[in-house]
Amino acid sequence: MSSQKKVAIVTGAGTGIGKAVALALLNDGYCVALAGRRVEPLEKAAAESGAGSARTLAVPTDVGNPEAVRALFARTKEKFGHLDLLFNNAGMGAPAVPMEDLTYEQWRAVLDANLTGAFLCTQEAIKLMKSQDPRGGRIINNGSISAHAPRPNSAPYTATKHAITGLTKSTSLDCRKYDIACGQIDIGNAATEMTERMAKGILQANGSTAVEPRMDLAHVASTVLHMASLPLEANVQFVTVMATKMPFVGRG
Repeated sequence: MSSQKKVAIVTGAGTGIGKAVALALLNDGYCVALAGRRVEPLEKAAAESGAGSARTLAVPTDVGNPEAVRALFARTKEKFGHLDLLFNNAGMGAPAVPMEDLTYEQWRAVLDANLTGAFLCTQEAIKLMKSQDPRGGRIINNGSISAHAPRPNSAPYTATKHAITGLTKSTSLDCRKYDIACGQIDIGNAATEMTERMAKGILQANGSTAVEPRMDLAHVASTVLHMASLPLEANVQFVTVMATKMPFVGRG
C-alpha cells in the first residue's frame, strides 16, 4: 500500500484548519497521520473521514516536545513506509492583552507550539524524505496574514508567524538538493472556533471594534490540496487565502 498511496502528516489535525485539511487529503486518497495534543478529536476526525484504519493514524503529539515529534514520524514510517507531505499547522495564540502584561509562560507556550513545533517537524520530515526511495517530498507551513501585518495585542502570535516565513524560505532553499519543496499558506479569517470572536466584533487597529467577514474552511483545504498536487519540480512558494471583505488590504 505504501508504494501506491501518498502519505501525509497533519499537525493540529483534531480541529479547525488541520481537521479540514486532513479530511480533504483522506478524501483525495491519501494515508494521513493525524497529530495533535488530544487523541479523542484525532480519532473522531479519522472516524469521520470514513477512510478506515488502514489509511489513518491518530498520534497524540506535543509538537514542542522533540521526543513526541520523533515518535510521530517513527510511527508514520512504521505504518505507511514513507512520507510525501507534511502540513505544519499546529498553533495557538496568547491572550489579547497589552504586550507588557504577557507572562513569560504565555510567550513561551506560543513560541513552542507555533515555531519550535514547526521546526522540529520539519527536521524529522527532512530526515525521512531525503533518505526514502524515491527521494523527496513537500512541506507546507501554515503562516497567517499576521505574517505580513499584526493585529492589536498579538505580539507572540505575530512574531512566530513572521518567523514561519523565515523557516519556509530557509527550508525551501536548503532542501532543494534533497528534492524537497516547501511553501507557505497564509490564511485570513477562516471560519473556525479560533475566529468566532471576529463574527461578534474584534478590536481594530484604530481602536474601534468591528465584525469581520469569515470564509468557509473548504477554501483553505482546497488550496492546500492544490499545493500538494503539484509535481516536485513546481512549488507554490507563498499563497494568501482570505475572506474577501476582511479588513486587511489597505488602511483602516
